[in-house]
Order: sequence, then structure tokens, then C-alpha cells
Amino acid sequence: MTHPFYAIHSHGLVRIAAATPIASVGDVAANAAATVALARQAADAGVDLIVFPELNLTSYAIDDLHLQDAQQQATLAAIETVRAETAGLAIALLVGAAIVRNGRLYNCAVAIARGHVLGVVPKTFLPNYREYYEKRWFASGMGLTGQTVRLGEAEVPFGPDQVFAADDLPGLIFHAEICEDYWAPTPPSTAGALAGALICCNLSASNIVVGKARERDLLAASQSARAVCAYVYSAAGPGESTTDVAWDGQGLIHELGERLAESDRFAPEPGFVAADIDTRRLVQERLRDGTFNDSAVATGHPENRFRRIGFTLGAEPRDVGLHRAIRRFPFVPNDPHRRDEDCYEAYNIQVGALAKRLVATGTQRIVVGVSGGLDSTHALIVAAKAMDRLGRPRADILGFTMPGFATGEATKASAWALMRALGITAEEIDIRPAARRMLEDMVHPFAGGEPVYDVTFENVQAGLRTDYLFRLANQRGGIVLGTGDLSELALGWCTYGVGDQMSHYAVNAGVPKTLIQFLIRWAIRTSQYDGETDRVLEAILATEISPELVPADATGAMQSTEAMIGPYALNDFFAHYVIRHGMAPSQIAFLAWHAWRDAESGAWPADHPASARVAYDLATIRHWLEKFLVRFFRTSQFKRSALPNGPKVSAGGALSPRGDWRAPSDGTATVWLDELRRNMP
Repeated sequence: MTHPFYAIHSHGLVRIAAATPIASVGDVAANAAATVALARQAADAGVDLIVFPELNLTSYAIDDLHLQDAQQQATLAAIETVRAETAGLAIALLVGAAIVRNGRLYNCAVAIARGHVLGVVPKTFLPNYREYYEKRWFASGMGLTGQTVRLGEAEVPFGPDQVFAADDLPGLIFHAEICEDYWAPTPPSTAGALAGALICCNLSASNIVVGKARERDLLAASQSARAVCAYVYSAAGPGESTTDVAWDGQGLIHELGERLAESDRFAPEPGFVAADIDTRRLVQERLRDGTFNDSAVATGHPENRFRRIGFTLGAEPRDVGLHRAIRRFPFVPNDPHRRDEDCYEAYNIQVGALAKRLVATGTQRIVVGVSGGLDSTHALIVAAKAMDRLGRPRADILGFTMPGFATGEATKASAWALMRALGITAEEIDIRPAARRMLEDMVHPFAGGEPVYDVTFENVQAGLRTDYLFRLANQRGGIVLGTGDLSELALGWCTYGVGDQMSHYAVNAGVPKTLIQFLIRWAIRTSQYDGETDRVLEAILATEISPELVPADATGAMQSTEAMIGPYALNDFFAHYVIRHGMAPSQIAFLAWHAWRDAESGAWPADHPASARVAYDLATIRHWLEKFLVRFFRTSQFKRSALPNGPKVSAGGALSPRGDWRAPSDGTATVWLDELRRNMP
């Protein structure tokens, strides 16, 4: 039996599909058979809700045939066929049909599940321009509330005031609108979302003309972002009449503005495109967005006007895989063009923020410790560009390399090479004599010749470097530029009161380690500096991340940061979903497992180095996630609560106590650890 952990439903994910059947020109029985066939295929694939095109049972482009009694009777028979034939399937359907009620013909979405017609939603906005003549045949459902319609022996809810909700699958709450409805300035799905729907669906005919596919994609993306929902769009495809227009069968699934799936357009065969919607993410986003609730208040609380139609889906928990691209590096887009755009923005946010701070404080100089590692390198190149932007000489950047007991020759050489290439004022201060004196005063065993490399030994060196930098800034009229990044702050992998936690301006505090690596690569690729600087940056990128506070062991191996706190790629993955989405640990583990379980799983930028092509099994993911939770929730908040100023950079969140993240310094990780252990296999 499948452990619940491996089932998408255990993590608030529901599988949604946009169907493209082969249509007909009014052959209603054939349309019903095509609908049932696709519903069966989708149910076998673990789909929970499948959305068909507008009038897919009736056919759309049949003009005045909509007003023929035989056509209307055949449509009712088709609805009954679909209802009966899908009764044994654990799937909900939204199908399109023209239905007569009280002397009017309505263009409708019909919700069906487990042998029941749940409700009928009439189209609100009827296009009657250019090639459209819908008001010739159909009545609008605008203003109808609390109504019913008889279908066969059943009286079922009728009207645009319906939201459908699965009793046994909390995230499956959906609303239906039809084609023109989401081209309107006030789409009905907005009210549906404010009434509680997490998944907004559009049954569309929408003939194709050049450029229209982009417009549909834009509308679906914007509505999913604005209404804080998922949006599923299904357009009519091959088989509809081409007397005057043509059809492409575009299917789209978006979530919070991001396209998750798109069908093959103009496909000659029937099919569907599916994606897994993260309904818990949607709920958490709404909880964080006070404007969402304010909008409900401003529109008279649509939930007071809507009926919630409950049903039982009856799906058994099973491992159906994951139909959702999970980025290994969630702070970094996979698409090269978008990644370059994000890097441009991130880089210029940092440069512009630092330039403003220099002007506002009247500071003439920047003091920065340069270790030859990633973080200080990035802070330094940002500082150089800020000085360029202000028209100030780079010589007013005072760079200090401060070798300690474990400083490697390679990193020291890189620090010097970078400072020279950038043309800053460079100096070296050997902190070992001062560190040795402090250790002697403390009667530390190392001062007596014993190789004791404890946290005191490490922090004496780290603290001295910061002491020097602050006093040098006092002496030379500068500010100390912080180098610590978002990943270190999330993990608490920084010494309280020391340069990776304390400074006059924390320019890197909003940038995770994985993004810093891409930012430096972007700077090289876009020629932000000169060729010599680029060569040094390449060498620094290839250097293993190490604090270099403890001498190499007997084999010559240096301290490895990731060996102690875990891979930054995993830690940044965890941080993103905790900080940005408030996600439960078991769901984070589930997504991480799908992203990292083999060398080719997940999604990552093609130009990322070979280190991306690694695998982590579930036990490894759980091990490092537990460590992360303890560090993030229990041991590190007091460091974040004392952060200096620094710009928010990533939309994935920040940890400033004045910005995205407010939390008690004396918190506990118990709730998160318990949730993880309770729900993991």
C-alpha cells in the first residue's frame, strides 16, 4: 500500500486537466463519447478535475442550429450519457452545453461528478461583435442567483453564483466561467475566487487568429495572479465548423501568474494537458495578502452571495507522480532569458541601494573585508559598480584581506587579484598576532600549543576581522559593507556581531547563496567588468565554500561549509518554501524529493555547472531538512532580529525584522519537526 507521503493529495496538490476533444459540427452523441473517453483517460492518470471547451457537447459553431429543438433534446441526452458513463470515475468534469430554461437558451458549464450533475453555470458575458453573434441565440446568466434547472429527473442548482467543493479533498474548490467572461473588465471568476474558489476554470470556444494565443495566455496568467488562484483554460480544437473561422485547441494551466502547462496547439488527436495545483500555497498566499480580503469586503463579500456545492470525489490515495516542474533552484529561473532579467534586476537593486546609502550618509569610502570567497567577492563588485554609478573613484573602496590561522593561499591570492583588477585601495592585515594574544589572555589551549579548534578559536578570528573593519571605517571616514547572504542568515551560519551578520549596510542580506553564484556568472557573461576581473571571478566560482577558520586536517582537506550545514542548494530550497510560502515541512520534503531524487530529476538551468546534476535520496533530504528547521526556527532568529539595513532583492522573501520576517528570538522548532516526523515514511 502506498504510504500517504507519496500521494499528491497528502500535500494539498490536486491534478487539473484542460481537455481538447475532437469536436464535431453538431454530432452530439459523438461529442459525448469523446468526452467520456477523455474523462476515463484522465481519471486513470490521477486527474481530479477535467475542464472541456465551451459547448463541447453541443458544438459551438453551429449558428442557428442552436435554436432547433432536436439539437436541444440531443444535448440533454448527451449530458445524461456523460453523467452515467462517468459515475464510477473519481474525477469531476466541467463540460459545455446549451440548455433551455424558462424559455431562454443558455450557454452553460455543467459540473458533473460521481454520477451527479452538481450544478449548471450560465455564461455571463455574451460577445456580439466581429465574428460573434451569441446574443442571437443565448441569454445571459447575469443576475441569476439561487435558481435551479430540471435536467431529466433531477432539479440542480443553476446560476453563476456557484462554487464547487470536494468534501474529501479540501483543495478541490473550483469555479466556472465561459470564454468571453474572462475578456470582460470584471470577470466572474474574480467573485468566484473571493467566494473561496482556489481553481478558476474557463470553458472556451475562442476561434484562433494570429496573436490570440498570446492574449489568452496573458489573460490566464494575469487573472491567476490577480485573483490569487489557479486558472485552467480550455479552447475548442479540431472538428468545429471552419465555415468562417478556425480553431487551435489551446489548453493552459496557470498558478499565481506562472504557466504550469500548455497543450500542443492544432493537434490532430484528442488529448489533455494536466498539472498539479498547489492549493495550500494558494491558501497561504491569500492569508498573507490582506488586499485579497479587502477586495471581498469592497464587493460585499461574494461568499454571502455564492452557493457552495459540495460533492465527494472518492479518490484513493496513490502515488501518481508529480505533474509540476519543481525547480532545484527556486530563487533562480530556469529560462535563460528570464534568468538574465532577474540577475539584471537583482544586481541593480543592490547597486542602486548601496549608492543611495552612500549619498544619504555622505560617506566617502566603503570598507570591506575581502576573503576571496563568494560573498565578499559579490559585495565588492557591487560596491565597485556603485562607485562607478556615482562617478566616484574605485580607490575610495578600501579592501582588506586579513589572513588567519587557516587562510588558504589560493583564496588569499584570489582576494588580492580581485582587488587589483578592480582598482580599489587594497591592504593586508595579518590578524594572527592579535588573535594569538587574545587566546593567550583567555588561557585558551591553542595558545599553549594544543590543536584545539573550537568555536572560540574560530570566532576570535572572525570577531577580530570585524573589529578591525569597524575601527578602520572610523579612522578613514567610511562605512563597513556587510558580506553575509540570505542563506547564512536563514541557517544562522554567521557569528553574532561579526561581518557576516553585522555591518553598516548589509548589501547581500537579501540574496541567497545560489543566486549569488548566478549573479557572478551573469556579471561575467554580460561584461560588467574587464577581462582580468572576469578571470578572477571564474577562479572564485570554482573554489569550494569554506570559512577557513580551522587549519587543514592531516590529509590536507580544508574546512567544508556544506559538510557541516548541508548543501546550499538544498538549504536554499528549504528556505524558499519556508520563508515565501509558509509550507509544511513534509510538503517541502515531498517537493525536494521530486526535484532531487535522481541526477536528472527536477528542473534546473542548462548552463548550471555539473554540481547541479547530483541526487539526494529521501533520507538525506530529511536529515538536512531537520537540521535546517532547528537552525531556522530555534537557534538563529536573534541574529536576524539584529540585522542592519539592507535591500530586499528576491521575490522569494527576505529576513529583515523590518520587512518580510518577524519572529520571536526565543521560538521553538517543535511544531515543524513534529509535522515532518508524523507525515514522513
